[in-house]
Amino acid sequence: MTVSEYPSLTAAVEPLALGEPVVAAAWLADTPAFALADGSVRLGEVHEDRRAAAHPDAAILVAASDGRRLITGGDDGRVVATDETGEMETLAAEQGKWIDAVAAQEGAVAWSAGRNIRARSAKGEVKSLDLPSTCRGLAFFPKGYRLAAAHYNGATLWFPNAGKPESLAWSGSHIDATVSPDGRFLITSMQENTLHGWRIADAKHMRMAGYPGKTRSLSWSSDGKWLATSGADACIIWPFSGKDGPMGQSPRECGVRTNVPVTRVAFHPAALVVSIGFDDGLIMISRITDGSELLVRRPAEDPKNARISALAWDRKGARLLFGAENGDAGLLTLPRG
Repeated sequence: MTVSEYPSLTAAVEPLALGEPVVAAAWLADTPAFALADGSVRLGEVHEDRRAAAHPDAAILVAASDGRRLITGGDDGRVVATDETGEMETLAAEQGKWIDAVAAQEGAVAWSAGRNIRARSAKGEVKSLDLPSTCRGLAFFPKGYRLAAAHYNGATLWFPNAGKPESLAWSGSHIDATVSPDGRFLITSMQENTLHGWRIADAKHMRMAGYPGKTRSLSWSSDGKWLATSGADACIIWPFSGKDGPMGQSPRECGVRTNVPVTRVAFHPAALVVSIGFDDGLIMISRITDGSELLVRRPAEDPKNARISALAWDRKGARLLFGAENGDAGLLTLPRG
């Protein structure tokens, strides 16, 4: 199917020109928020342009949200929380280091700088752990105060308030980390164009290979039975309903476009619908039950640096934020009915 043949939602999109590469997008309650590479956080609806100088004279490298605050880490070594009003709080300042990863959940925040990771509880208590190597990916478990950290040759599981860290070994460089909504599986992306996983209960390995590129975006369905991933010329969706996760099962594909890599994915918060962003700036949403697709945004006229770098549904699943590396962004409001 060509782009012109897709059923379209493009008329329901309000475009934004942010002027800076978009690092991440999030919803702070009902307020759209963008973390921008120039160190600022852009807040508000399309007709607004409130900007919080979260990292003056520095670049935002990573970002995460707990639904109330946008947590940003910069090359200034600072971790900053920005709320929907633009009020900012500096949570950490790692002198002489870059922030490599951040994670946030229900008031708790974690970040990494080199081999060190720190966890800050909702009460403000900070605990620290040194890892075998630099940590590029952090993820909170859905229940309990527990973290997963990806690094070289595996991952580490850590209860900041108690217990000895648990090591999960697998050779290679592990980058991003994500934990399934039921807490049963940890999945990491790897430098070697593959995903690796562990079943938490017994550390059983899972290997998900066959990607032509690196997977840097992972998103779970709300029921935890599907994991959508980037890194191919389609959105690759792995089944996780069985006790062995995707082992012995084939993934689904949606949003297939020849020689145009998927760069960002985001599952709808309630339905089995996934939004898919591509290297050339195109965005679509696809229903995985029957593969039906709707066009949200056409490819950029100039595909250079147009790759989609951020996608975020609001909590009701009625609006979708998107942003690209060239500073283009927008807001889709789904038609009612």
